[in-house]
Amino acid sequence: MQQVSSYHQELINRISPIVENLFKGNSLYQVKLNQQEMSQMLVEVFGKFSLEEMMEIKDDDLTERIDSILVIEAVSGTLNDLTAEQIEMFDAAVKRK
Repeated sequence: MQQVSSYHQELINRISPIVENLFKGNSLYQVKLNQQEMSQMLVEVFGKFSLEEMMEIKDDDLTERIDSILVIEAVSGTLNDLTAEQIEMFDAAVKRK
């Protein structure tokens, strides 16, 4: 049990600074996401990897993976925030493509 707790703490120590840096550099994340919730969710996601698998992921690769997840989280539901007029404009733009 101690080993699981230790691995969980290692994940927190590795993921949290990456999330913090990504939030600092992205106003969309700051507006749309809760940094602490995202860190917790990412620890759960990456906690499914074994310790060996996580150690093989380089920091820049992990940062890219986390950034991709944050982008998806930030933009998911964006259409729900639009007014009816904005949705019509969006639909028209999609039809033109």
